[in-house]
Amino acid sequence: MNQTHNNVPKDVLASKGIRFANLIIDYIVQIVLGAILGIVLALLSELTGSYALYDILIESDSRLSDYLFGAFILLIYFNIIETFTGRSIGKLITKTKIVTHEGLKPTFSDILIRTLSRLIPFEQLSFLGQDGKGWHDSISKTYVVDIEKFEAKIKIKQGIEEIGQIGD
Repeated sequence: MNQTHNNVPKDVLASKGIRFANLIIDYIVQIVLGAILGIVLALLSELTGSYALYDILIESDSRLSDYLFGAFILLIYFNIIETFTGRSIGKLITKTKIVTHEGLKPTFSDILIRTLSRLIPFEQLSFLGQDGKGWHDSISKTYVVDIEKFEAKIKIKQGIEEIGQIGD
């Protein structure tokens, strides 16, 4: 079997096109979440009469506050959804998921490392390299796989192991 590492064969990895679709879909979801959070902050500011947080995060013309707000949305979005499901909205739509190099569901720590790695400048384009792995994949030792192909390979491997046990 053509393996990249342990239980993740190269032929089950999501293609660059699918990875790009995940990037675009997840970016749109993050923009919507940012807009919703901005509206909630505006409403809370209006109700409480305190505009400090709204002014810092939303009304500020500072690139730093824009970056911090975006980083906050990114951290919340990916950490929450990928920790519980192993999939972002983009991955749900494209029928892909994250697995560790052993082929298992990633832990909270794996997802946290993966998410923090996304904050590296230009990291979003790193998956366009030769092997199709982004820095957030390499650093966290995770893979994005096509679910159908991945599960089919697991069934084949289990079948072969059962045949081996029958012969013993």
